Amino acid sequence: MMQLLSQTSWWVPAYGLIGAVLTLPWSIGLVRRTGPRPAAYFNILMTVAAFLHTVLLLWAVWDQPPERWLIPWLSIPGLVDIWLTLVTSKASVGAALLITGLSLITQIFALGYLEKDWALARFYALMGFFEAALSGIALSDSLFFSYALLEMLTLSTYLLVGFWYAQPLVVTAARDAFLTKRVGDLLLLMGVVTLSTIAGSLDFTHLALWAPNAHLSPLVANLLGLALLAGPVGKCAQYPLNLWLDEAMEGPNPASILRNSVVVACGAYVLIKLQPVLALSPVALTTLMVLGGMTAIGASLVAIAQVDIKRTLAHSTSAYLGLVFLAVGMQQDEVALLFLFVHAIAKALLFMSVGSVILTTSTQDLREMGGIASRMPATTTAYVVGAAASVGLLPLGGFWAMMEWAEGIWSQSPWLVGILLLVNGLTTFNLVRVFGLVFWGTPKPKTRRTPEVPWLMAVPMMTLAIFTLIVPVMLQQWGMLPGWNHPDRNAILLLIISGGLGAAVSSWFYLNDRFPKPVDVVWQSVRDVLAYDFWIDRLYKLSVVLGISKGSQLTAWFDRYIVDGLVNFVGVASIFSGESLKYTVSGQSRTYLLTVFSGLLLGITAVGWAFWNWSF
Repeated sequence: MMQLLSQTSWWVPAYGLIGAVLTLPWSIGLVRRTGPRPAAYFNILMTVAAFLHTVLLLWAVWDQPPERWLIPWLSIPGLVDIWLTLVTSKASVGAALLITGLSLITQIFALGYLEKDWALARFYALMGFFEAALSGIALSDSLFFSYALLEMLTLSTYLLVGFWYAQPLVVTAARDAFLTKRVGDLLLLMGVVTLSTIAGSLDFTHLALWAPNAHLSPLVANLLGLALLAGPVGKCAQYPLNLWLDEAMEGPNPASILRNSVVVACGAYVLIKLQPVLALSPVALTTLMVLGGMTAIGASLVAIAQVDIKRTLAHSTSAYLGLVFLAVGMQQDEVALLFLFVHAIAKALLFMSVGSVILTTSTQDLREMGGIASRMPATTTAYVVGAAASVGLLPLGGFWAMMEWAEGIWSQSPWLVGILLLVNGLTTFNLVRVFGLVFWGTPKPKTRRTPEVPWLMAVPMMTLAIFTLIVPVMLQQWGMLPGWNHPDRNAILLLIISGGLGAAVSSWFYLNDRFPKPVDVVWQSVRDVLAYDFWIDRLYKLSVVLGISKGSQLTAWFDRYIVDGLVNFVGVASIFSGESLKYTVSGQSRTYLLTVFSGLLLGITAVGWAFWNWSF
């Protein structure tokens, strides 16, 4: 039984693809009489099958060593032989279980959220495609296979962000998300091709064995590490490729649930598997930590200045992925995986509660909300639980992840603990701020008659809230929590102080009726810089966009006047010479023979003279 479950592990990604195919008759309009809901039911059914299969698979491999399975994909004798490699271990199957579980909850939630949307079937087709790519990355042991699935995620992101394609802002957001990711993907492809040539294999298991004994020049190692780093930087919305996640919030909220919980985590997951190769380049590890630290602090500040409820949570996602990058740069892979696990669950719950608020108020502007707590108790509870689990609040999952992270680097790099505490304090400030603007205070015109969401949204939301609360118990059962025999009291105290200070300051401004909302805490110029993400869009226009624009103009000028001019000159010269030579035709054979003889004589003389000079 266990062997059969392991051998059929490739079915887990296939379920999502099957669900996407089954929805095609409804999504392309072949079936209209029944409405689009049967397409949703088919896709949910396949997700249930994937979830149950993954549960059984995790039970089968829990006490077993990792096992690799080779699936032949492309074989040309003597030329190429490509296998799709899967690995079944606690980590990989656990990641697949998290993906399928969150996908199932999200799809049930989407039934209520998109109940009246005419393109419901198309949404579920894209969600099946999304789920297949995500679960495939979780189980993949091949960098080649993972790269192909990351490209599937890029395409899925483009289609889901542009789901409501009739809106111009949505089209712009989808385009920017696709192009921003393509920058990192192109550099990652260069690294994949180079690594395949150097290492002779793209399987993560083989690369982990090859890397410690590899002898690469510093230049090659650094360039290879930076190229492999570029792809995850784009996928995880890290600086300078962080702009897309903010704009991607124009898509449907159920897609944002997965995007901010597990989609952005896939880039970090691949990065963790590539850690032995990245360790060959100190420059790559330093770059990884610099980008992670900049994004963690910068995105936390930017999140506070946002007035769009989804965008403020999206920037906090980038900030937490920056902490994951710092953990990978410090070669703390287990801590990075723990961070991804607890963050995915908490952030999914936050986006579910936010989606409920958006659906009932028909707005995403924080300035138009307030006083929802008494009218939407289930949504308020879900938000509070998700926010508490996202920060260092004892005893929820976020606290244990930060505690593990701080204990591992306390003696090595104390300044990194400072970044962790700052991000924890700023995130707590931001989440309390959102609570004060949305759920606290006096109701606004759009929130005076806000009912609680229907059961199709409330049930999965509360189910995930309960699961979030029992995450510490699960971590204790799995042996992933630090023991209390010798706790680092300094780290515990600093985490509690940073979170408490952020909550206290935010409560003073946003839970206090004496301050008008929103509160002008800092100067307008500072708020503008943070609200527009440090003007990174202008930086793009002044650097990349301007360079490409001027370069294209120069290329067009060179093509028009140099290349075309040279071609036209050759054409004119050919016409002129042809017209001139026609007057030399006499029609006499002796003249032609004399010309041929003279040409041969001159040719032989030139060759002989050149040979004589070369010999002597």
